[in-house]
Amino acid sequence: MTAEPIAEHEPEHEHEQGSRWPVPPQDGYTVDDLFTLPGLPPHTELIDGSLVFVSPQRDFHSTMIDLLVAGLRRTVRGRPLKVRREMTVILDQRNGPEPDVSVVRSEAVTGLEQTRFQAEDVVLAVEVVSPDSEARDRNAKPQKYAAAGIPHFWLVEMSEGNQHPVVRTYEIDPVSKTYAITGIHHEKLELSVPYDIDIDITLDALKEL
Repeated sequence: MTAEPIAEHEPEHEHEQGSRWPVPPQDGYTVDDLFTLPGLPPHTELIDGSLVFVSPQRDFHSTMIDLLVAGLRRTVRGRPLKVRREMTVILDQRNGPEPDVSVVRSEAVTGLEQTRFQAEDVVLAVEVVSPDSEARDRNAKPQKYAAAGIPHFWLVEMSEGNQHPVVRTYEIDPVSKTYAITGIHHEKLELSVPYDIDIDITLDALKEL
């Protein structure tokens, strides 16, 4: 289903730049709409048929993504995998979230104009929690990633008080299609799955970026 055109008697939706968007269809938007509606802000996500817009992010969010991308790319060398940041992943027709970091199969990377990956392309999805996205990152997105069969998920947060990064790692139970926690990491992210990973996640490492 695609978005319906604006009707004269129906309210219009505008963002700060004044772009007009159609009234949402009765059953919500689809991933086709996500890529064809004009004027959507960058990094718009589709969750349960609703468009979700990104709020201004803390420096922790941006630098933590940089730290993980650099570490994952360093450790992924020689393997048939690629690391991407902030790319849409199509889970189904009503869900197109944008993980902060994704590790995808190399064959899924088709070119510099690519805008999305399919769930089956993704080996690891990472979400760095922001105040405005806390409920989605902790609850809605992990459930949807697991239901779509993405094998690994990381949840990254800034600890209260000392602002230290904390990374919780999860692995899917293929029977129940739910995630089970495999570790809570504070100083070093040292793992053997989905491949051998060794990343310094200390506060000092974060502040060096």
